[in-house]
Amino acid sequence: MCRSIKTLRPPALPEEATEEEIRAAALQFVRKVSGFRAPAAHNREVFDQAVEAITEATAELLAGLEIRGQKASA
Repeated sequence: MCRSIKTLRPPALPEEATEEEIRAAALQFVRKVSGFRAPAAHNREVFDQAVEAITEATAELLAGLEIRGQKASA
């Protein structure tokens, strides 16, 4: 997996992950999977859609995780 993606849940972060951090991780994931740092114009829409979908899925995941018996929220 991409080494630039960091863990976004406690205790790896002292506070909840920000929307910006979640989106940055999603962008790194899509870049790694697609092999494009910046997609060509004809791939831009699908690239951006993937980043948005992964950002949303990650936020849902973080919001639903239970850490040490408590619910984490994103």
